[in-house]
Amino acid sequence: MQVQLTNRQQHILWATVRHYIATAEPVGSKALVEEYNLGVSSATIRNVMGMLEKVGLLYQPHTSAGRVPSDSGYRIYVDKLITPSDTLARQVEDALQHRLKWEDWSLEALLQGAAQILATLSGCISLITMPQNVSAQLRHLQLVQIESGKVMLIVVTDSYETHSALMDLPPKRQETQLDLEVIDRELQIVSNFLNSHLRGRSLLELANLDWSQLDREFQHYGEYLKESLAEFSRRSLTPNTTQIMVRGVSEVLRQPEFSHLQQVQAIIQLLEEEQEQLWQLIVDEPEVEEVGKSRVTVRIGSENPLEPIRTCSLISSTYRRGSVPVGSVGVLGPTRLDYEGAIAVVAAAADYLSEALSQ
Repeated sequence: MQVQLTNRQQHILWATVRHYIATAEPVGSKALVEEYNLGVSSATIRNVMGMLEKVGLLYQPHTSAGRVPSDSGYRIYVDKLITPSDTLARQVEDALQHRLKWEDWSLEALLQGAAQILATLSGCISLITMPQNVSAQLRHLQLVQIESGKVMLIVVTDSYETHSALMDLPPKRQETQLDLEVIDRELQIVSNFLNSHLRGRSLLELANLDWSQLDREFQHYGEYLKESLAEFSRRSLTPNTTQIMVRGVSEVLRQPEFSHLQQVQAIIQLLEEEQEQLWQLIVDEPEVEEVGKSRVTVRIGSENPLEPIRTCSLISSTYRRGSVPVGSVGVLGPTRLDYEGAIAVVAAAADYLSEALSQ
């Protein structure tokens, strides 16, 4: 639901979210009058807060309490009411440049050091993925019909590693009663076309190709192959070693939002034993906010698909080697976190790692 707020309503929402982030206590109109120069009476603030509650941006945890932001309220706060902290971004850049020794340390040690700096300065759990293998290039690709409606995608890399995936034919091809030999010929022609365009490309590039050149006669394969190759690329490049550097857990779990033991155990299990699920989430790049040179994704509360962190916010960005994304940087904390600072530190860390890895 799109909510149009006046400047006054935006200012009061901003003050409410900011005060709740600072105190972890439900916010009343009296606190806003005393702490913020809003230029209106306490009665006006109460009326506006009541309206913000009606449209779902605030809620009362108890009938006698003040109000706290909902996930939707945080979303408007992040998207429209704040800008990332330049001061904290510079602190991250300075700390990374002065405390990390790229020429002396292993890559894993460097990323561990970066994760610790990020956790310290953000006050959140920091997450940094190990870089993916960007050197593997496609040597040969083949689409082979296994049975009616089923196709095997086989990819051979320049190091002669073989990857395969079983896929369904596009629905339109399954609905059409074509001779199996006709489909075999089509698949061979499509395979030849793809080999001529993709041979020598990095596997990471498969998700970002321009498919407009695909011959019109085989256009029905275009979107299907685009999605299939993008998913194949993600699966084949998932690291087999420890996937994510995690720092700052103990400090964050002392926050009042994590007072229930069962919730804490679920988060720790996700961080320690189910990292593949988390890895898939933080390397994904859905709709993003442009912050400086980095693309930063902010998922708030219920926007997170993983149950253990649906009361948390996850802020992430990719770092690159040249123009190719190879890993991700993120912070995880309660929805009541310093978004200005967290967005800034993630963007700054991603920019720093990109610059360092591209040298």
